[in-house]
Amino acid sequence: MKTDVEELSPTRVKLTIEVPFEELEHAFDETYKSLAKQVRIKGFRPGKAPARLIDRYVGRGAVISEAVNHAVPELYNEAIQKEEIFALGQPDVEVTKLEDNDELAFTAEVDIRPKFEVKDYKGIEVTVDNAAVTDEQIDEQIGTLRERFSTLVGADRPVEDGDHLSIDLSAAIDGEKLEDVAVSGYSYEVGTNTMLEGLDETLRGMESGGEATFKTTLVGGEHEGREADVTVTVHSVKVKELPELDDEFAQLASEFDTIDELREDVRTRMADMRRMQQLSAARDKALEKLIESVEVPLPDAVVDEEITRRRQSLEQQLGQSGLTKEAYLESQEKTEEEFEEELKTGANSAVKAGFILDQLALQEDLSADQGELSQYVFEQAQRMGVSPDQLAQHLVESNQIRVAFTEVVRGKAMDLVLADAKVTDEDGNAIETPKTDADAVEEAAKAAAAVAEEAGDADVAETADEDTAKDDTK
Repeated sequence: MKTDVEELSPTRVKLTIEVPFEELEHAFDETYKSLAKQVRIKGFRPGKAPARLIDRYVGRGAVISEAVNHAVPELYNEAIQKEEIFALGQPDVEVTKLEDNDELAFTAEVDIRPKFEVKDYKGIEVTVDNAAVTDEQIDEQIGTLRERFSTLVGADRPVEDGDHLSIDLSAAIDGEKLEDVAVSGYSYEVGTNTMLEGLDETLRGMESGGEATFKTTLVGGEHEGREADVTVTVHSVKVKELPELDDEFAQLASEFDTIDELREDVRTRMADMRRMQQLSAARDKALEKLIESVEVPLPDAVVDEEITRRRQSLEQQLGQSGLTKEAYLESQEKTEEEFEEELKTGANSAVKAGFILDQLALQEDLSADQGELSQYVFEQAQRMGVSPDQLAQHLVESNQIRVAFTEVVRGKAMDLVLADAKVTDEDGNAIETPKTDADAVEEAAKAAAAVAEEAGDADVAETADEDTAKDDTK
């Protein structure tokens, strides 16, 4: 087999492959075996008809066409491995010469991962928000906890903002009562402005047992947009009563005996959360700077595929939430053009980030073992709310193990970047980032493997080994 490679662009190549017929013997053998099982020739059992009779029965041209269809994918894969081409997507194949007992020639155009090197990825400088926890923030968290243990008690006074009412609502247009616009015994907090326009203003100052009518424009339903007379009746007025901030509250709301212990625990938890937020922000900003620092040509087809994937994902989410795209754009205060531009920018960044992390992984000889892959599956399963068994089976059946493997390796590449980054907060204080450590990685892998074994992820682990072996042969 002879192979010539022509670079059409930094992200696309054209392979010209020429194969003498004697090298297609295997393809013809498989073709004859397949056709022999399909045709019925008098005097021969199924699968036993000789090649010369099959040629005569189905036609030599049909046999050659079938053999070529069988041979081309294998020849193409052999060529890209031999030429060390990292192909992206399926090739555009064209047979340019096909002469019986002479030669097969075809071309294959395919997008490829661009060739480049990731330099200066160490020492990236980023700034993140301060992580200090203030007393006001602690008070806010404890205030939220107090709300959970609040009680509603009756109030013998006019309605004020923040009161919780039990109300009836009815509406009429031109004196005709609307049966489909009525609620009874509805619980409503005054001041939230979450119902009809003018309701809160009408309720303020009313008392239990009171009734009032106001004009408003209806929203939703068959009368949407029409002005109606709405009557509201107040059945009860209650106020929220919060527990005292004392040791008794701490014992009621937590495992602590004193309010001071509760506040200190809140401070510790918030500090830990802020620390994680800092590291997450540092990771995102370091990747952004890495993307900006490396020039990488991007294949249009790959970017278009990512745009399509993102658009379909959003449409699926909108469908599940019952929102239209128009409503979503309005809520985001974006035009269709702005949305499309944002979609394109995000897709470009995502594709470029993937190329950069893949190349960095190659430069640093990074891979993923079965323990790390199993840990990834375990963590993803927790986020998705499914069992590791179910996710592992889905990945195997949908042939997505390679995607999971790639995500793990890219994550390790990003860990390298973050480990050597110079991260400071807004006050200039240095933020310590996790350091990569071979022993720590090995221990984590062992732990993940043990968890995966208990969870039944053996199939995933075995597939990871197979994928790693395939990578080593390239």
